[in-house]
Amino acid sequence: MNNISPEVLEQIIRKVVSEQLGLNNNTPEFEKQVDPSGVAVIKAATVKCKPFDTGKPGDRVFITDILELKESPRLGCGMMEMHETTFDWTLEYDEVDYIVEGTLKIIINGREVVGHAGDVMFIPKGSTIQFSAPEYARFMFVAYPANWEEIARQKRTQP
Repeated sequence: MNNISPEVLEQIIRKVVSEQLGLNNNTPEFEKQVDPSGVAVIKAATVKCKPFDTGKPGDRVFITDILELKESPRLGCGMMEMHETTFDWTLEYDEVDYIVEGTLKIIINGREVVGHAGDVMFIPKGSTIQFSAPEYARFMFVAYPANWEEIARQKRTQP
């Protein structure tokens, strides 16, 4: 303990207190370890999703990006949860979904494509679909390009 300077000890204490109080906005709200090389491990079970506005009141959709644009400027990645919800969406990006729990339906042109826990789904750019979870679905998504949310927001706000 004698090898640690008071300044370094203070930095460590401030960081721990900041993380515990949620004061550090750069600290993810889930367990994530990033090697200096950029290789990351995210403990998926610790990811807590936040409410997501689908544009339809009453939808129970939650999402959290698990990689930031500065970490992965080409591929977006996050977790999404849906509870007894169906909503319209047009993808302006390619998306791959890995279903962790439950059942996810993609409704396109009146047809249902159904995936269950352990399945992988692909939705190509330009698809106009409905995301649907008859009961519950938790899935990891990977999107290209990484700024999928910005692209979707711009598209939704255009007249």
